[in-house]
Amino acid sequence: MDVPTLAGRGMTASDQLARWARRTPGAVALRFEGTGRTYAELDERVTRLARTLAGRGVGSGDRVAVLALNGLETWEAHLAGVRLGAVVVPVNFRLVADEVAYVLTDSGATALVVDAAMAEVGAKARAQAPGVSTVLTIGEELEAALAAAGAEPLEVTVDESAPAFIMYTSGTTGRPKGAVLTHHNLLMHVFSQVTHLGWDPDDRVAVPGAPLFHIAGLAGGLPPLLLGGTHVILRSGGFDPVATLDLIERERVSSIFLVPAMWAAVVAVPGIADRDLSSLRRISWGAAPASTTLLRTMIDTFPQAEVVTAFGQTECSPVTTFLRGEDSVRKIGSVGTPMLNVEVRVVDDAMRDVPQGEVGEIVYRSPMVMKEYWGKPEATAEAFAGGWFHSGDLVRQDEEGYLYVVDRKKDMIITGGENVYCAEVEDVLAAHPKVAEVALIGVPDARFGEAPLAVVAPRDAADPPTAEELTAWCRERLARYKNPREYSVVGALPRNPSGKVLKTRLREEHSAGSLVARPVV
Repeated sequence: MDVPTLAGRGMTASDQLARWARRTPGAVALRFEGTGRTYAELDERVTRLARTLAGRGVGSGDRVAVLALNGLETWEAHLAGVRLGAVVVPVNFRLVADEVAYVLTDSGATALVVDAAMAEVGAKARAQAPGVSTVLTIGEELEAALAAAGAEPLEVTVDESAPAFIMYTSGTTGRPKGAVLTHHNLLMHVFSQVTHLGWDPDDRVAVPGAPLFHIAGLAGGLPPLLLGGTHVILRSGGFDPVATLDLIERERVSSIFLVPAMWAAVVAVPGIADRDLSSLRRISWGAAPASTTLLRTMIDTFPQAEVVTAFGQTECSPVTTFLRGEDSVRKIGSVGTPMLNVEVRVVDDAMRDVPQGEVGEIVYRSPMVMKEYWGKPEATAEAFAGGWFHSGDLVRQDEEGYLYVVDRKKDMIITGGENVYCAEVEDVLAAHPKVAEVALIGVPDARFGEAPLAVVAPRDAADPPTAEELTAWCRERLARYKNPREYSVVGALPRNPSGKVLKTRLREEHSAGSLVARPVV
């Protein structure tokens, strides 16, 4: 397809921004900690940043990594990369330097936009990633660069089928995989979401339940950008339910997404009934399981707001099903039905549809499904075996077509909305000199929904590793949220005849109190 044809057909997130900057230049696009950007201001800063990156050698198709806390500049960096036709690689700011280096190297990033607070981690990571040829630090350096850059619109044509973001998500091998999301993937997702849920330009949308490096945080900022609404960004750091309620009141937030652990803290705030939360018309949750007790409390606490359950995964941009409105009570515990533009099947290992009510893997066909796993053709082929995208989630479907998640084929723990992949943590612990073998399981946790517990068999029964030793070992090699919160030392791990560890038995034994858990301080 020639360039003029592409230019006449494409509409990226950057194009949406430019469109609203022309139509409603004074409308508020972003709000963050009492300040913000109009559409005109945001558009100009994104152009200047894109020109800055271009001046440092970044071009179409190059990967630009962004390692930053939540903030206006983080969102600007994402949009600047999109405007250049580059591929943005958001990096989890909780990762340690070795983990960041892996993402930089695997993605082939040539540029890094880094928050001043992350500069030291970024520098250590860059030392292991020689392909990163330029670094731009958010703060004085960034502002000086923007002041020196031109504000004239860029003449860059971006193919909507080209990669826009590489979102890293781990698999059962323990090594992170980069899910490649195209401009078309994200446009179709936001269009389907807006149509399905009935968003409008007056919406003021907050997604404090997911940072901007997370697919939920990224996707959550796109509906207001499509409609000319306002994206309210919450600062990074420990979640504060009182501050969140203050934000809703102060910014007149109409739609907000939190993970269940956050909602549990919010509804428990003393005096919440006396708050002016009348602006809320949609409250949503996802990324981790929620109890029926919590859902009923949310419904009672916010009677004027629709409770929406969102389910999906990074590779699907990310939402695939919604449970909303009166179904939140009628079908409590379900993740709902497929969103517009999503087709699902529930199948067995041979890709045969299972009978209604029986458990199978949910597979998808949708224009929101990723293009591929970056640089991993075998993993991509496996994910799309049989012409459908394999989610790895085990579900059942009731007589009305509502879906219920039963388990996960992928060995994964969700803690506080963050994915912890067992193989990755097990690999780290298995390298400890006192550990013979280890299995990671998820156990119920009142605060985070689920917490990782490591069951360890020592090399020497007379000299087992202590929880303190294992904690120190993991903290040097893994992001904090991936660290086991408890340890249990056993003689040997239970296995089936083929040698596979029986994690189901470990979960049962732990919940029954047979294992001696050693809490980590």
